[in-house]
Amino acid sequence: MSLTTLSAEEAIGRLHEFDAVIDARSEAEFEEDHLPGAVNWPTLNNAERHAIGTLYKQVNPFEAKKRGAALAARNIAAHIERELLATAKEWRPLTYCWRGGKRSGSLSLILDQIGFRVTLLEGGYKAFRAAVVQDIARRVVALDWRVVCGTTGSGKTRLLQALAEAGAQVIDLEGLANHRSSVLGAIPGLAQPSQKRFDTLIWDALRRLDPARPVFIESESKKVGNVAVPTALIDAMRQSPCLNLVLPDPERVALLMEDYAFFVRDTAYFCDRLQVLTEFRGKAVVQDWQDSVRAGQIEPVVQELLTLHYDPVYLQSMRRNFKQYESSKMIAPEDHSAGAMAKLAQQILDDRG
Repeated sequence: MSLTTLSAEEAIGRLHEFDAVIDARSEAEFEEDHLPGAVNWPTLNNAERHAIGTLYKQVNPFEAKKRGAALAARNIAAHIERELLATAKEWRPLTYCWRGGKRSGSLSLILDQIGFRVTLLEGGYKAFRAAVVQDIARRVVALDWRVVCGTTGSGKTRLLQALAEAGAQVIDLEGLANHRSSVLGAIPGLAQPSQKRFDTLIWDALRRLDPARPVFIESESKKVGNVAVPTALIDAMRQSPCLNLVLPDPERVALLMEDYAFFVRDTAYFCDRLQVLTEFRGKAVVQDWQDSVRAGQIEPVVQELLTLHYDPVYLQSMRRNFKQYESSKMIAPEDHSAGAMAKLAQQILDDRG
């Protein structure tokens, strides 16, 4: 037999060596999180996994294993017919399931018997998850961080995008989290990843970075919507040099009207989201904002949200948590446009030499 195994600690540094990474878990397990670039070939699908688990508990393990083996054999056969009939013998997959046991083991055994050079991930996804958590902390401390600060609407995300387009190394936490971070930051129709998925996406981004070059990141809080930024990354950000992005209030309002256009289009949704600020601003203030939004007076509401709520909270948090914020270098684009952000990004990179 040519079937080999690989520890999770080794695998996270060698994923590029494999022609495919195959996740043999169910669709729901795969959706919660999976190895970067993995494809899902369920040995048991969601319904089958539930049924076999019930049979295991309510009847006995032997009957469950017989039924599970029959289902697994049919599913593996379908995967082979769908994916591998035209595949050359040199194809090298890495396979895994939850703990590297029966599901990926069954798939790997059959692929090995066909003649493919299969590698099985020891400990499965569970071991991978533990290795990733440790590796995030190791990678974070080796990087040279530059934290882009700035009050709400100053264009931090736009600047990060411009920096990335100019060739800089960037980690966009809000992009990875599918959330704009504030209490109004949920994006309609776009679900956030699970915490495990968010961690894996961060790790996947970190492993591609060059420690010899700076990495730009936004001054996020500990949570971006419902997911938490890894503690090691938050700690590194809070110790790192800052760039303070400044934009005049009219430009900030204009930027937010563009970035949150869905609030402009759906005022009922905007009013519903404003309700969450009641505990911070009180019923009367929030009611006034809602009345103004319904009357089409959205820009004045955005301006008040900035000056009364977001700016004081942000500045207090920055001064308390980011040690180099007070000595940060001020940077200012000509306006809020993409062109102005691109020009500023190039100036930042040119200044670094």
